Amino acid sequence: MHASLRGVLFGTGVRPMRFGAVLAGLFALTLGGYAVGVLGVEGGVVFVPEAAGVGVLAAAWVGYARRGLLTGWLAVYAALLGALADHAFLSQPDDTFLDGLAYFFSPDGLVFLGVIAVVFGTVAFAIGRLTVAVRRAVDTG
Repeated sequence: MHASLRGVLFGTGVRPMRFGAVLAGLFALTLGGYAVGVLGVEGGVVFVPEAAGVGVLAAAWVGYARRGLLTGWLAVYAALLGALADHAFLSQPDDTFLDGLAYFFSPDGLVFLGVIAVVFGTVAFAIGRLTVAVRRAVDTG
């Protein structure tokens, strides 16, 4: 793999333990946001949950911090999984825990959220990287 492509995809200096904690935090933040009503679904069909906004902010920060694009994708995905966990386990009072697990791990839902994470994460990451480039251009003159 070419060195610049590797740098864009994986970034530099990412510590796996800290990265895992950030992903768990994004998951918990969105799950908690939905649980207490800060984030929510007002009704109707929702194709992109509000949790995507939390993930997009994280992915933009990832781009700004010059971490990897893969990190940006996973940040959005973790936030979306928090929304899915709320819907699977907390929003369906008549379902059993096993029904919630089956819903949470359904391949079609996980793939759909993955596609959303790649699209939104890429755009947010690019905005973060562009912000760095613009800031450098302004600072140099």
